Amino acid sequence: MNINAQNLYFKSLNEKIRETSDKDIVIENCIGQRYIGSGQSDKNITIYGTPGNDLGAYLNGCTIRVKGNAQDATGDTMNDGVIYIHGNSGDACGYAMRGGKIFIRDNAGYRTGIHMKQYKEKKPVIVIGGSVGSFLGEYLAGGIIVVLGLNSENTVPVGDFCGTGMHGGKIYLRCNELPQDLPKQVIAREADSGDMEEIKEYIEEFCQEFGKDKEQILSSKFFCLIPNTKNPYKQLYTYN
Repeated sequence: MNINAQNLYFKSLNEKIRETSDKDIVIENCIGQRYIGSGQSDKNITIYGTPGNDLGAYLNGCTIRVKGNAQDATGDTMNDGVIYIHGNSGDACGYAMRGGKIFIRDNAGYRTGIHMKQYKEKKPVIVIGGSVGSFLGEYLAGGIIVVLGLNSENTVPVGDFCGTGMHGGKIYLRCNELPQDLPKQVIAREADSGDMEEIKEYIEEFCQEFGKDKEQILSSKFFCLIPNTKNPYKQLYTYN
């Protein structure tokens, strides 16, 4: 099914997506319509243009490809499926994400991966090809975030306050030097062979989708950030 989204109200667009029995949907001339693919579980959606906020919110198994940039809150509370963004993503990408994968070819905004969490076999993953804004992985409770820094080879590819409130999950940074303002409650170490094995499949999928050199990326230096369980963020919570 092909949908021309030009001058189409976001509610009407989403009704067309939900109501069609077609599994493969192509949206052309997308101009900021919100909530595209929300809650979908059985479709392949390709978007030409710029989808609005909350693309793939509550996604439950659908595959979404954006041939352009995405706005804020992509994959909000996403449960399963894959989102590929052939461009940049806005703020709060993967907010409260519970499962599935998001791949961003270029850059991401502030608070990417905020409140991500995992449960049993559900492990959310975000891979950012370029750099990312401040508060990456804020209050991270589970899952994996990988920042490749492909457009910032000589600088740290994250903004300020990386890992603030992090109490689960892992953040992988491809760079030669760590951010200078990492919180004391985060442990940073150079990634070992076991770490690299953990993220290898996600980097390979990223490279396959966006046409990047996986050998060059995998042979680079990575750091792994994890929460320090001996120095937790007790001051952030009310307790007796």
